[in-house]
Amino acid sequence: MLEIAVMMLLSQQTFEPVVSGVASYYTVDSSSIRTASGERLRDEAFTCAMLDGEFGHYYLVVAENGNSVIVRLNDRGPYVGNRVIDLSEAAMRQLHPEAGLVHVEVYDLGPRIPSNLRVTGGS
Repeated sequence: MLEIAVMMLLSQQTFEPVVSGVASYYTVDSSSIRTASGERLRDEAFTCAMLDGEFGHYYLVVAENGNSVIVRLNDRGPYVGNRVIDLSEAAMRQLHPEAGLVHVEVYDLGPRIPSNLRVTGGS
């Protein structure tokens, strides 16, 4: 959460999560699967799927364990239960090395990653 406080101080604006809840991840057997934005789905990319939001926007995802990751929205979903965001496998591993579901807060960073932002955690 420190990175959010730093962003607020440097930008002099408040950051509220656009959504909070359960994050899951999804993986693919084939690199020929396309996302809703038309890109190929890649496990190693730091991307995500959400029901709302603009394709190409970056999101800061902060897990309850304090780890965080920046992902780019390129797909729609999740369509399962109470989940609020689907992460690529690489993004989920940054948040937690073993979990399939984690509780997160998601912040919209806009179409560019702020140059003063750094993420924490991961192994």
